Amino acid sequence: MSSEPIGLHRVLAPPGVLPQAADRLDARAEIWPDEVRIAVERLNLDAASFRQLSTKHGGDGDAVRAEVLDIVQTRGKMHNPVTGSGGMLTGIVDEVGPASALGLRAGDRVSTLVSLTLTPLAITDRLQHWDGRSEQVPCEGHAILFGRSIAAVLPDDLPTPLALAVMDVCGAPALTARVVRQYVDRGVTPTVCVVGGAGKSGSLSLAAAAEAGAGRTIAVVPVQREVDVLADRALAEVVALADARDPVALSRAVSAAGGPADVTVVCVDVPGCEGGAILCTAQGGTVIFFSMATSFTAAALGAEGLASDVTMLVGNGYVPGHAAYAVDLLRAHAGVRGLFESRLEHEAAG
Repeated sequence: MSSEPIGLHRVLAPPGVLPQAADRLDARAEIWPDEVRIAVERLNLDAASFRQLSTKHGGDGDAVRAEVLDIVQTRGKMHNPVTGSGGMLTGIVDEVGPASALGLRAGDRVSTLVSLTLTPLAITDRLQHWDGRSEQVPCEGHAILFGRSIAAVLPDDLPTPLALAVMDVCGAPALTARVVRQYVDRGVTPTVCVVGGAGKSGSLSLAAAAEAGAGRTIAVVPVQREVDVLADRALAEVVALADARDPVALSRAVSAAGGPADVTVVCVDVPGCEGGAILCTAQGGTVIFFSMATSFTAAALGAEGLASDVTMLVGNGYVPGHAAYAVDLLRAHAGVRGLFESRLEHEAAG
């Protein structure tokens, strides 16, 4: 069997599916000519997956660690069977196949820009240096990138945990900026609402919307502490307090803040936010769902039932140039960087 750029040769079961949809992948260390092997240093579990695991085990870090190990050993990848999501990783390029087109060299410290749900992965240290209480997972092992994949060399001026945190969500600000620019190019200065504005993807999306020409930015958060965080860092013109799972409360909060929004970006990691996002978006507006907790059935049928003429976009995590753009936003916006650093310090403190 020859290798396939999209990784079909690594699919063990079921036959005929792409690696992301596979139940099991072949994570052996030997590489095909167009592959790259990475010596893994750190995983970043996506927010929805980590929340689900932590909630399931009542915050018991040992139990979370054991389940992550079991998932990887069973599936040959980090693919949470409940949320369907995974995350991404950083490491050092260990070997580059002679036919690889990714432009990587042995010794490069890189971040993968593809999901762990489709990345062959083996863990060799049993996650002994991770307490199971944070999204970032120090570990040893190896991962495989296919011929058609994406990775970025990590910037020298950022600590690895900070760079990893940014790379994990770099698709959100890039897509937000693209959509906002499309409005601006039509002569509209849009009102942009970011649901979950105090998170990683949310804070970067707020910065991206402002930079792209938004007329007003509204952040929605669920607790007063996050209102204060955003106000202190001046990341949004208006901050609204509402539970995004309550459609009427969310719609009213956004209206009181100057909505409805022309563009609504959903960055929360809990289910049940689809109806509220649609309600707080103007007719003819755009909703970007950038959360793995989103039910796209609920979004589609909800919009139909509300007679809401909105364009709904799935944030797929990839926009050309997205990694460099997100890093540049972090460098340029002290408030965003401070929020990221504070979050990482909180996680490190346990």
